[in-house]
Amino acid sequence: METWEAITSRRNVRSYKDEPVPKEQLDRILEAGRRAPSSQNWQPWDFVLVTQRRRLEELARVWGGAGHVARSAATIALVTDAATQERARFDLGQATMAMMLAAADLGIGSGHASVSDQELARELLGFPEDKVCAFLIAFGVPADRPLRPVQRPDRKPFDEVVHRERW
Repeated sequence: METWEAITSRRNVRSYKDEPVPKEQLDRILEAGRRAPSSQNWQPWDFVLVTQRRRLEELARVWGGAGHVARSAATIALVTDAATQERARFDLGQATMAMMLAAADLGIGSGHASVSDQELARELLGFPEDKVCAFLIAFGVPADRPLRPVQRPDRKPFDEVVHRERW
């Protein structure tokens, strides 16, 4: 898939087929996150890959909107320092998008989730007390339809959001 095709094909997928994502594809997705740009090459992240079904089901309990994590083939938790988490958000967003685009390039769907129960996330993932789990990204083969360019995305019109030179 070409970059533009991956961008226009990527959508939030929350329903997955019951099949694993091969290790080499997961490693490629993780490598995309590792290579994501960050301010001053700070790289304020660690990634925790979860593929065990029982752990995925438990991990889905860290936020009310994370039910799709339980049904994913794999989920990556983005972990960062608690003291600098607000400053790290932009960099974490870039790592998230890099991983989601790498997944789309492979035909793998993804859906992000927040984390509200840090204690449960820490218990399940084992990260240190001075860290927080900022986001989860669930991955899997889309159950409903394969990824392909969305012809009519549910987005605001181009001319409504693009301003040239001035508002």
